[in-house]
Amino acid sequence: MTVTSTQPVRRTVIPAPASRPPAPDGSGGPGTTAASERQERSGTATGRSHAWTRLLDAVRETGQYTTTAEAERVTRIVLSALGGHVVGDERVALAQALPPEAARVVSSQIPVTRPQTAAEFVDGVAARIEGATPATARWDVSSVLSVLPKLVGDDLIDRVLGELPPGYALLFGKAELVPPAPGKGG
Repeated sequence: MTVTSTQPVRRTVIPAPASRPPAPDGSGGPGTTAASERQERSGTATGRSHAWTRLLDAVRETGQYTTTAEAERVTRIVLSALGGHVVGDERVALAQALPPEAARVVSSQIPVTRPQTAAEFVDGVAARIEGATPATARWDVSSVLSVLPKLVGDDLIDRVLGELPPGYALLFGKAELVPPAPGKGG
């Protein structure tokens, strides 16, 4: 069966971390407790919030990344870039709606001095990802930003988009609404 796609092929391969095999009794192995097993399943043993883990899982699935580590790396890069472009009340609201790990990434960025077009934004992300091309960076950006509306709500994303130059909506997986030209439509 041949599958065609307009999406670039991801070539980055990051080995999966070694995992501890389960003990014969089905527990996590010697020295583990039920509490530590619950922490590992919830993500808190790694210092990750449950919401951050869900965000990374969504990015991993959307972007078809082979590992959670790769999804996390891309998520941090994209949210870092976005953090410089979202300012004021929208930045505060976005940070409050995101998992704490993502909120820190967004809110720790210094605001840019000049708004970038969506294409410039993607090019900036490409410059931060080793070996990225504009096409793979666009894939990475869309893989992260397109999961945000479901996570934080369409209303907030629409407010964020209202503060960004035209062209960003598609990166968030939304239609770009263009007002009719004066004297047209109606």
